[in-house]
Amino acid sequence: MIRFSACGHPNLLGTHKTTLEFTKDKELTKNGSCIIGVNSDFNLSEIKKLDKDNIKIIIKVDELRDEISCTQNREFNSENEIVIRLGEFKSERTLGTRADKAAKHINRKIIEKLKNPEQKMIVEIR
Repeated sequence: MIRFSACGHPNLLGTHKTTLEFTKDKELTKNGSCIIGVNSDFNLSEIKKLDKDNIKIIIKVDELRDEISCTQNREFNSENEIVIRLGEFKSERTLGTRADKAAKHINRKIIEKLKNPEQKMIVEIR
């Protein structure tokens, strides 16, 4: 299991229909509708150790939790962003494809809490 944290942001929308993203960037514009966590502290070398066909991404915000299942892209190689896609498009930023959820499908109570820049989330990849 890999675990990292990310923070909320006042411009967080979580409305993108086909992707979701965690970024190490600290700022977010309203154009980033797929971003559900900023200031992420994931470690690329840890993620690259994953070697599974299917992975689960579990998002925990206080007592709330949501889960995404997807197919791992073993060519993932981004120091700055983790992108999960409903479709099959792969790039070095894409950790997962054929996901069962995008940003707009994440529990809306989680998204509302993440509009607070002080809010932290824990993300687990299994």
